[in-house]
Amino acid sequence: MDLLTLTPDEALEEQVRRYRQMTGEQRLLIALRLHELCCDIARDAIRHQFPGATPEEVERHLRRRLELARS
Repeated sequence: MDLLTLTPDEALEEQVRRYRQMTGEQRLLIALRLHELCCDIARDAIRHQFPGATPEEVERHLRRRLELARS
């Protein structure tokens, strides 16, 4: 299968097929890595918004954003 010629729908189907072949642990690892990537992106945005923020302040802002997202 040439992954470069797939339509978006075919690519999604292939991705789902591959996820189904993975163990629960493998899927969980992917989810945790994606979560960490999202947190890193949010930290970068926080640093851009608050250039003088200390690492502790950045983490405080991040936790607040995560809490707001749960609501």
